Amino acid sequence: MHTAGTASPEAGLRREALTEHTVITITGDLDIASAPSLREPLEIALRDAGPLVVIDLSEVTFCDAAGLALLTGARRLTEPDGVALVLAAPSPHMVRLLRVSGLSRIFSVRPTVDAARIRSAAA
Repeated sequence: MHTAGTASPEAGLRREALTEHTVITITGDLDIASAPSLREPLEIALRDAGPLVVIDLSEVTFCDAAGLALLTGARRLTEPDGVALVLAAPSPHMVRLLRVSGLSRIFSVRPTVDAARIRSAAA
């Protein structure tokens, strides 16, 4: 939990585009302070991403409702084009957040990036 005066890790985003899939790694806090600044870079990273996008959450240190809204926005962007969007390597906190919010029913979630790649390649 973050409190006043506590420094939050700066959020960031990296994109690795391969032939069959794209891995987008989100880092730091995914919250009301960082989500607005990540929206445009995420949308750019999703453009022409190919049939599979894996969002690597292994480096996310905190997530709140604004972070979940960012992820659901990514899903809304990819869904009309038939792009599979998979969340990979979420922390236990993130898994609980997805379950409590009901979003675990709409997202495909895998324990690792490799599992997301393998599972989706086999489908």
